[in-house]
Amino acid sequence: MSASPPSAARWGLRLSLLAGGIAVVLSLQPHLLPRGGGGIFGYSAPTTTHGDHDEVQTYCYQAVRTAAITTTTTDRADNNNNNNCFSVSSADGKFTRVFSSSSDAAAAASPDDDDEVIRRGYVLPGLWDGHGHLIPYGEFLHSADLFGSDSPGEVRRRLRAYLAAAADPAVGTRAEWDMLEEDEMLRGKYIMLDRVDVHCTWVSQAVLDLLPDDMPKEIPGGEIVTDPGRGVFCDNAMDLVTALWPKPSEERKKTFVASAMRELHKVGLVGMHDAGVLPTEIAMYDEMSRTEDWTLRVYAMLECPERNSFCPREAAKVEHPDGMLSVRSVKLFADGALGSWGSAMIEPYSDRPETSGSLLVNASTLTSLARSWSAAGFQVNIHAIGDLANRLAIDALEASLKDLCPGEQDLAACQSRHRFRIEHAQIIHPADQKRMHELGIVPSIQPTHATSDMAYAALRLGEERTRTEAYRMRSLLDISPVLGSDFPVEPPNPFEGIYAAVTRKNPHTGSGPPGYEGGWHVEEALSVEQALDGFTRGAARGAFLDGVAGVIREGAFADWVVLDEDIFAVGKEGLRGLKVRETWVGGKRVYKREGYSRTREQTTEEL
Repeated sequence: MSASPPSAARWGLRLSLLAGGIAVVLSLQPHLLPRGGGGIFGYSAPTTTHGDHDEVQTYCYQAVRTAAITTTTTDRADNNNNNNCFSVSSADGKFTRVFSSSSDAAAAASPDDDDEVIRRGYVLPGLWDGHGHLIPYGEFLHSADLFGSDSPGEVRRRLRAYLAAAADPAVGTRAEWDMLEEDEMLRGKYIMLDRVDVHCTWVSQAVLDLLPDDMPKEIPGGEIVTDPGRGVFCDNAMDLVTALWPKPSEERKKTFVASAMRELHKVGLVGMHDAGVLPTEIAMYDEMSRTEDWTLRVYAMLECPERNSFCPREAAKVEHPDGMLSVRSVKLFADGALGSWGSAMIEPYSDRPETSGSLLVNASTLTSLARSWSAAGFQVNIHAIGDLANRLAIDALEASLKDLCPGEQDLAACQSRHRFRIEHAQIIHPADQKRMHELGIVPSIQPTHATSDMAYAALRLGEERTRTEAYRMRSLLDISPVLGSDFPVEPPNPFEGIYAAVTRKNPHTGSGPPGYEGGWHVEEALSVEQALDGFTRGAARGAFLDGVAGVIREGAFADWVVLDEDIFAVGKEGLRGLKVRETWVGGKRVYKREGYSRTREQTTEEL
């Protein structure tokens, strides 16, 4: 994206409407696929029963990868012995056995014969997204999709199309906001469009008319953009307009959750780290997670109703025995986003030397909040993108570790128990990278952010900072990175994330920026195994689920994904084209690709 376009594109017009009344509740069923129905694609041997209610079902496939990287004795035994079968207990939804079918049976694999033991497909442990936003993604699915818009005209065209197709006459009224006076169809509508990273919002004149005439000229930790026109609010300044936005009801949010879970299963996700959930939403999650409609494992990070505050009375911990919902962490915010010049930098931006971005909270407050939350027993996760924000986040987490482990010389050992995280960790000064390694602070990285930002990152940062500080991946492997997408900021497909991590190229175009067509700073690229590990075992460790998520082994959650092809045989360019056939959570199938059947499948889907 151009560094300084002359029009509203300067505000980062890669917009997606995530919040606001343009979202219409479509007549979608709020229920997902039932949490039952296992066995259709499995081993055809009889079911084994243990006790009165525990049934054990066995499944065999062409190949089963039990872990991304075989670092433990169990992993090596599973993968090196070519185990391609596993058994699942219906009582607790866990694997009870991992083993190899006979070579004769394996040779007889066929999708066209119901009596064959081996089923077509390549199995991986269930994938996790280490940083996403469940409700906003569901809201995005029910909203006007402006992703990739590169001009005001394109925004208006898509909004016209959305309004023309909307079944709800309330869209764009005072009760449900919409946008943009240059178009007669949009004039007078209440519109609020969020930038793709949700760190700026663009509102229509109708919304501006609701604001007081004596608005402040400057907002600490935020920006009100007036050039080339009014209507854009960034970071803390967004509070001025979001306070007026008609919030969706709980029932509507439940619809968003249901839609989001269904879509996430389509790309092979069995779980996600929900990066910022309000206490009222956690209560709703707790209620929903006790029903059959809740099919995705969620590790939620609490966010107080007032951002960057301490709200212990509202901070309820949740830990479900079945692993479907866990709340034991908190989300804090140090700065904004790079694209909107909001990330806090030690030195000024190369393309806007008059600014170094802004902190959303000062250093002493960030440290105080981290210490308070860690003392209350919460894992502390801090959003930090700029190198100044990352430095202050490390300061805050180090101070918290010293509180938790007084007198302990090895703070890394303390950190290994508490697993404090930096969310995004995009631009880190070399001296602070060294501190992260020494302390073992967990980086939560979204590989597609690098490939989305690579078009303008060097313009923002300059070549030296880009080369030494930005978008580290390989150099952070020793501190167990958690990988994700930050959906709906980026699409949630983990195979696009794996492709971006392995090639450092855009998963949609298959290319890098000019001068880096073969991959952008490939010295930080990962192997397929390392990238897959970040979306499985790395994400599990970041959620304190070591050994029970992200792997296929006895005693682990029975979560797995079936692919058409072997991820380790398709080559780098084949990664972004991988298709999911089935997704299973707790031994229950939650997604089966439409058009894929276990009989005559060659006639409906290319193998």
